[in-house]
Amino acid sequence: MRIGVLTGGGDAPGLNAAIRAVVYRAEFYGYEVLGIVDGWAGLLGEGNVRPLRRDDVAYIMPLGGTILGTTRTNPLKTEQHRKELQANLKKFGIDALVAIGGDDTLSVAAALAEMGIPAVGVPKTMDNDIAETDYCIGFDTAVSTVVFALDKLNTTASAHRRVMVVEVMGRDAGWVAVVGGLAGGADFIAIPEMPCTIAQMCEQIAGGRQRGKPFNIIVVAEGAKITDLPEEFDLGATDAFGHMRLDRRSIGDRVAREIECRTGLESRVTVLGHLQRGGSPTVFDRLLATRVGVAAVDLVHEKRWGYLPVLKDNRITAVRLREAVAHNRTVDMSLYDLARVFYA
Repeated sequence: MRIGVLTGGGDAPGLNAAIRAVVYRAEFYGYEVLGIVDGWAGLLGEGNVRPLRRDDVAYIMPLGGTILGTTRTNPLKTEQHRKELQANLKKFGIDALVAIGGDDTLSVAAALAEMGIPAVGVPKTMDNDIAETDYCIGFDTAVSTVVFALDKLNTTASAHRRVMVVEVMGRDAGWVAVVGGLAGGADFIAIPEMPCTIAQMCEQIAGGRQRGKPFNIIVVAEGAKITDLPEEFDLGATDAFGHMRLDRRSIGDRVAREIECRTGLESRVTVLGHLQRGGSPTVFDRLLATRVGVAAVDLVHEKRWGYLPVLKDNRITAVRLREAVAHNRTVDMSLYDLARVFYA
């Protein structure tokens, strides 16, 4: 058995821990592993793969990013790409695929399994929005970064009595904003699942000032729906999966300017951006990546194609890939309501 492993989509802390787990478990079964370079792009054109053995991955667990590289490539976009992918699987003698990624990467893996190509998945996304799992690789590290930043911004905001607007990642789901904002003491949290207004933010800020709080922290997910902001300009071309670049919304900056205009309070923005993706993974992400990486190879060994190992109630179980990508896992509104208890 020769397993091909790839990391696709946005990078996240814990990817290397998952790669390491795949290699170690594969060698336990006597299987070979080929690392596919730059996600699905490594199976297009002439292909780009490299052998992975224990010595190659023994020390990569604490490293951020991915030693295999990653791209937002859709290998099913054209018939030519499909042919190249199938030809490269044959050329490199790959008997099974382990795709580590988020919704887009796993959607491709699901489609390949339905086409008869042996494939399983591993759930990775710092947005934590893959259905059928409680946590995804990268989320815990991302929210830890958000909380670290909010702790620092609280001190400078209080010193200057400012409103600090913090823009965090979250295209379709506000898990990073809600969990990070709740743990970091945010005074208002804007997420994609719950439309809100600048007027509501200003009301919350005013109430807090009347109660004696001299500063405010507002957390805004990049995909937040704020209904009384001016219309957005053209955000440019989309990626291979039809997604626009949300950093071009500049939603944090626009919110800060609107708040300052309406309240007269000095407001500043901090865009955490790719800091949330970077650095060494937390203990939780290292352990989760290790558990699901091992479980993915177990699925290969059992020939359970089209499945994905997930974390439910702190136990690893398997679900169908198609079920996991059928919809986004959105924020539990009870958690959002809990955060609102602590608004200024």
